[in-house]
Amino acid sequence: MYLGIDVGTSAVKVVLVDEAQAIVAQAEAPLTLSRPHPTWSEQDPEDWWRATNAAMAEIKSTAKGQLTAVRGIGLSGQMHGATLLDGADRPLRPAILWNDGRSAAECAALEAAEPASRDITGNIAMPGFTAPKLLWVRRHEPDIFAQTARVLLPKDYVRLRMTGVAASDMSDAAGTLWLDVARRAWSPAMLAATGLDERHMPALFEGTAGTGTLRPEVAWDWGVPDTAVVAAGGGDNACGAVGAGIIHPGRAFLSLGTSGVIFAATDRFAPNPADAVHAFCHALPATWHQMAVILSCGGSVTWFADLVGRSPRELDAAAEAVDPDTRDLLFLPYLSGERTPHNDAGATGAFVGLRAGGDAPTLFTAVLEGVAYAFADGLRVLEAAGTRVERLVVIGGGARSTYWGGILAAALDRPLDYAASGDVGPAFGAARLGRLAATGETPDAVCLPPEIALTIEPDRAKAARHVGRIARYRTLYPALKAWREA
Repeated sequence: MYLGIDVGTSAVKVVLVDEAQAIVAQAEAPLTLSRPHPTWSEQDPEDWWRATNAAMAEIKSTAKGQLTAVRGIGLSGQMHGATLLDGADRPLRPAILWNDGRSAAECAALEAAEPASRDITGNIAMPGFTAPKLLWVRRHEPDIFAQTARVLLPKDYVRLRMTGVAASDMSDAAGTLWLDVARRAWSPAMLAATGLDERHMPALFEGTAGTGTLRPEVAWDWGVPDTAVVAAGGGDNACGAVGAGIIHPGRAFLSLGTSGVIFAATDRFAPNPADAVHAFCHALPATWHQMAVILSCGGSVTWFADLVGRSPRELDAAAEAVDPDTRDLLFLPYLSGERTPHNDAGATGAFVGLRAGGDAPTLFTAVLEGVAYAFADGLRVLEAAGTRVERLVVIGGGARSTYWGGILAAALDRPLDYAASGDVGPAFGAARLGRLAATGETPDAVCLPPEIALTIEPDRAKAARHVGRIARYRTLYPALKAWREA
């Protein structure tokens, strides 16, 4: 048996997976988000630990006997979160999360302090990354910065509570802007640019490597053997890729979560920072990946559903029943700023072309299209970096909507493959990494692609219609940016 623990933004999810890679138990415990100021996004690190224990308690209630057979545990987590700890490993402040936009000025300061930043990290400095957040704390909360003895990513704080070991993996560490991504090692130059050194950093491991075992009291509480090895794991997207079998060049997935991602595996370090493409290490040795990231994917869907007081599922069914023609109506999904390709934490969302008589299903369809067009922007710059994406495996909560799938397939002009099981995701990928750490098997033997239940091919007539709409969509961001700056 193997456990996968995913420390997400909205919940901690845990899966128990058997030797045949079937999920035999799963649970999740919700998390809340704090936004004390506009563009800020924070969570209490202790909430991650409480939610992890709550999810494990639910697993224990349904699969207690099977937990005694656990051999490996893998960790996945939301990336980039800055968790500042004192000398006793106590949190000094709420963690600053991936979708926090306060450190835009610090991004420029970081790149000025280390002109080789983009060459070292393969990425443009963005407010979502960890290093600029530490510069913000250094500037605005100097007492907190002075007390900071260690900086951990969210899943690695949970690991610390589980094992007592401060460790991280290459894929998650690549999202900090402190990693030399080609060398897969901490960069002294990037750490120095934020007033830190390697003493503030956790030890680095490949995602398939063991980092320790559970503390005896944790093992007793969870009903898991204290000999079970805890793998380094990976960032949520890298773990999602491991779960979906995206481990070789030419394979890619489309993740429809709170944020949205196009993830393509590569066998080399292939950056394109000019277009805000992420070039990170994969969770597997000697493997890298590229990502195009949009910050408000499912977040745009839930925002609109909450606004009109209807559930996303109800709106999806209503829109699919009529498949409205959105005509001149366009939606920009920049509700939390945007990463790829704009790298603009101040970008804002908008409906453009509203007319009297527009109903909820029509506006909802425009939201789905707007997110699809943001993905089309991401695909364009990924391919500009030399990555050809022929088809995409769809994962995440948005995979439940085949109506949205038709829009996405047409807008991207690519076939979309939907897994037969809804269990493909970061927690499942983390369990696979836990298995690899425990057994020493090869990734090819374990990280198999899922069985495909449905493929949505692009509707050629709709794809042709979207070409013109995407061209108009791309004129809106620069126009609204100029308006905003004026």
